[in-house]
Amino acid sequence: MDTIDTVRAALDSDRRASFARRVEREAEALQTAVRDGAFDATEFAVGMELEGYVVDSRGRLADAPEGLFETDGCSRELGVHNAELHTEPDVVCDAGIRRQFEELRSVHGSVQGILGEADRRFVLDAMWTVPPVSGTRRYLEGGRDVDGVFLPDNMRPVPRYIALNQVIRAGADGRIDLGLPGLESTDSMLVESLATSMQPHLQIPDPADVPRYLNVATRTMGPVLSLSANSPFLPADLYAEALGKGGVRIDDLLGDAPHEHRIPIFERSVDEGSNKCRIPSDVETVDDLIARIAADPTLVAAPDLDDETDAASGRYDAFGAKRGTYWRWVRPVFGGEVPRASDGDPVPGGDEESIRIEYRPLPTQPTLRDTVGVQALVVGVLRGVDVSGHPLATLPWEEARRSFYAAVDEGPDAELRWVTSDGERTTATGLIYDELFSLARRGLDDLGVGTETIEWALGPIEARRETAHTAPSAWKRAAVRDAVDDGASVADAIREMQSTYVERAASGTPFSRW
Repeated sequence: MDTIDTVRAALDSDRRASFARRVEREAEALQTAVRDGAFDATEFAVGMELEGYVVDSRGRLADAPEGLFETDGCSRELGVHNAELHTEPDVVCDAGIRRQFEELRSVHGSVQGILGEADRRFVLDAMWTVPPVSGTRRYLEGGRDVDGVFLPDNMRPVPRYIALNQVIRAGADGRIDLGLPGLESTDSMLVESLATSMQPHLQIPDPADVPRYLNVATRTMGPVLSLSANSPFLPADLYAEALGKGGVRIDDLLGDAPHEHRIPIFERSVDEGSNKCRIPSDVETVDDLIARIAADPTLVAAPDLDDETDAASGRYDAFGAKRGTYWRWVRPVFGGEVPRASDGDPVPGGDEESIRIEYRPLPTQPTLRDTVGVQALVVGVLRGVDVSGHPLATLPWEEARRSFYAAVDEGPDAELRWVTSDGERTTATGLIYDELFSLARRGLDDLGVGTETIEWALGPIEARRETAHTAPSAWKRAAVRDAVDDGASVADAIREMQSTYVERAASGTPFSRW
């Protein structure tokens, strides 16, 4: 079946209905399997997905060569310029945290070596701002119609991506509303390839605890994002366009633009009308969680799956495909791999069936040390809240939502919301950060991570509190403002900032020491 036929199959109404029926049956089988203990695990375990983009020798966006994806630990993503690094899961322990860093460093080194042969490099950043030669709009919107199917020029030719793009374009009447200064709209979900993220995964041993951890994760997103925001600008030429249409002053630009463009870009670029990408509402049981995923709107069918459910095999392929479009900022993953124990060997008697939390709201960080530091912060605070009985979960959901979107808009200057260990609500940023890192240390210690490794991991992130700019987004905004004040255009200032960022990130020096 060629690409166009496969896309048509994914969009076919009868096949979608059949796919939805299979998802329902698999969801019921999954609920039973979880209740019967098939997804119990013995240990907390952690893994990582880390996205970035490829640039040429002049810092301009460039294609990732196909040979790059023959590298273990490197996968394709939506845009032809995107790539994702990932680690195998490790039990959360002293050696496990260190091994996450070493594995990322090994994969990253291999990727840079391959790209170097083509005079390119892989950038750890949350949004590309130096456009390709063709310009940003042409790059994002270029494509051709083949028998009623739109094929974006710079999207990976994966039928699932193309089918999703068809549905989203149809739901938006051909024009996706973004409402961002410099980028009001676009005609393809490829705009999502502007944004790259890091996604820590935390395996929870007892499935009954998963809803509690998910609900707490929602309450932590604002404070963690405020320290890690890293996408305050769109590609530079988009602002040049705006200048030509009447002018954009730097104060207007910085005043209206969020610190974290990734969030609105992703939420709006994949919205076909059902608001699938959002903060999840609280959930009480794993049964409810599975039912919620099954009931989420079905956008496309998996064209390689028929209407037969092979529940006896323990595989839930249709449900897994459906969960892939359950775009919530924290979400569960069912299944996986046996994690490595402290000695590096697979956990004795470990099972691939487990449940883990995918923590999705975070931008890619400048360095691998920063990345593993934020990973440790997330893992530690989720465990720390639970093991200490901290009342953070009593923060009303709507307050957690306000805290998160405040961090999206204002980064480290956001008015965050929190519940203290005494059960009092607070918006005092210093106190919130104090508790955040205290809980992270408590959680990591409880999981067997030694003091030296805890400080090695958390130190570069906590040190951001004492820096002039706190989060990478604030550093970027200050660099652009200074360049404009010195006479540069907004577009040139962004390019200059980006060049400095890439070089400092490539040095491996943690952001707090910039």
